[in-house]
Amino acid sequence: MLLAWDTSTDEVTLALVDDDRVIGERRGHGARRHAEVLTPLISELLAEAGAHGPDLSALVVGVGPGAYTGLRVGLVTAQTLAWTWGVEAVGACSLDAVAVRTVAQHASACTDGVRVVADARRGQVFAATYDASGRLRSGPVVGDPASLCASDVPVVGSAVLRYPQACASTLPDDSHAAPQAAWLARGVVAGLIGRRGLVPLYLRQPDVTMGAGAKPVLQPGRSS
Repeated sequence: MLLAWDTSTDEVTLALVDDDRVIGERRGHGARRHAEVLTPLISELLAEAGAHGPDLSALVVGVGPGAYTGLRVGLVTAQTLAWTWGVEAVGACSLDAVAVRTVAQHASACTDGVRVVADARRGQVFAATYDASGRLRSGPVVGDPASLCASDVPVVGSAVLRYPQACASTLPDDSHAAPQAAWLARGVVAGLIGRRGLVPLYLRQPDVTMGAGAKPVLQPGRSS
């Protein structure tokens, strides 16, 4: 069994998957409180299924791109539990889950592929392009909606709802949902989603940066 979760957006999603069968799922709203939401949901999901951490074959965790705080919480939790339970933990691009789900549910519309665009805030979007099977073709990248939402293949993802004029889509509204852990796990099992290290895909620098160092008057050895 695989235990998967994604914390790249304000919505925390979890799934317990055995091969291609979803045993159970959990969702929670984690805006600025991912740490409070994630761990209890993991405990609830395992308890409901009668499963135990050491019995899992692996953990699959979304590495973004997405919110800094959410990604840090998801990855630190994965590293901690993998060490505690003695199981493997692998990362997976969160946008890949949206692509795999879209191709599985709307195959006839995705014969030439699909592009996933997610709201990156600050007037930007994250984007990646996939082939007709849902495998990553290019990206992910970050940039302005006007350039990244323009595509000759169907466009899906949260940015379609955020920027409807730039990201016009012919697919149903449910195609633009946040990444779902069940599809992340299914994609990894099927070999459609590449395994990554537990390294966050930030794609841009954080708003807060480290200072340049101590001021001269505070440096050791200088008189006041």
